[in-house]
Amino acid sequence: MGEAELTLHEAAAVLGVHYMTAYRYVRLGLLPATKVGGTWRVAPADLDAFRVGASGEQAIGVAEAVAGSRRRAPWAERLEQRLIAGDAQGAWGVIEAALGAGADLEDVYVGVLSPALTSIGARWAAGELDISVEHRASGIAMRLIGRLGPRFARRGRTRGVVIVGAPSGERHSLPIAMLADLVRQAGWEVFDLGADVPAASFAHAVVAAGSVAAVGVSVSIAEHLGAAQDAIAAVRGVAPTVHVVAGGRAVIDRDHALALGADDFAADGAQFVAVLNACLGPGGASEGASEGASESAS
Repeated sequence: MGEAELTLHEAAAVLGVHYMTAYRYVRLGLLPATKVGGTWRVAPADLDAFRVGASGEQAIGVAEAVAGSRRRAPWAERLEQRLIAGDAQGAWGVIEAALGAGADLEDVYVGVLSPALTSIGARWAAGELDISVEHRASGIAMRLIGRLGPRFARRGRTRGVVIVGAPSGERHSLPIAMLADLVRQAGWEVFDLGADVPAASFAHAVVAAGSVAAVGVSVSIAEHLGAAQDAIAAVRGVAPTVHVVAGGRAVIDRDHALALGADDFAADGAQFVAVLNACLGPGGASEGASEGASESAS
């Protein structure tokens, strides 16, 4: 049998720090811990790893962790630990620590939150985690996005309207929410349709918006590529000139996106913004794009 787990008070004593300091280590994801019957428990091996580290150096303190470089701090791993533990407050603490270390919205979404969620999904698929844990983590992640996105929203006149969503069958709304925030930060007005959007509803949203610069269709699972193709065709039917971008884990590259009927490909939210900038320019939607939907709808 392995060594008995320590309470957080005992772990703090071993580290020679106040209990609240050890508690903050846990909240920031620096010190792995699990909650048992309302009490935090720390495995001796995790405590030893925290104290010494793989390089043999003394473990860094909270202040240094917050001020250190993004390269040194494994934010995604720390966030994953907090999400699996169902620790919403601790997960937000990791996000704030990453921001304090110099991360921006793109860094957090692309380099921290997305990898953490991808790892959790893979562990669920491998049978390591129960689906309840995965769903709880997703719920916390959505709340994190709800808190983080508004902090980076650009004020003032927008560059035009961009519609984003996932086609019928796709249940993954988190990638769409993160994509929408990154596009908003770049100065666009975003209509976030979320997940599982029928092709006809994509077309309806384009017509209702009246003036649309671009449409983004995200596909995470290969079996829904046909639905994505239908969504793109529906958009083409009402707005032939609107720029359509396909992306997500199921879309391999630009050639694949073009085969689905899209105009362009984006591997992630940052690349989607780059595509908008390259194709539509700093001024936003072109006149042709603005007129396409209204002409087709008339």
